[in-house]
Amino acid sequence: VSTQSTWDFFSFAMSGITSFKKKRQLAKKMNKNRPLPYWKRMMTGNKQRYNEKRRHWRRTKIRD
Repeated sequence: VSTQSTWDFFSFAMSGITSFKKKRQLAKKMNKNRPLPYWKRMMTGNKQRYNEKRRHWRRTKIRD
C-alpha cells in the first residue's frame, strides 16, 4: 500500500472530527501491517519467515 493511497483512504473514510495526528498514526500502523517481503526471507536465509508484529484488526486493537 503506497503512502498516497493511505492518505486518500483516511481523508475519505474517516470523519472530519478525527484529528490529523490520529489519522497519521493510523496510516502508519496500516503501512506497517503487511507481510514480510519475499526478498527479505531469501536474504536472511529463511531465518526470518514472517512478520512477528503483524496485527489483526479484530484480535488486537491499537492503543491510543
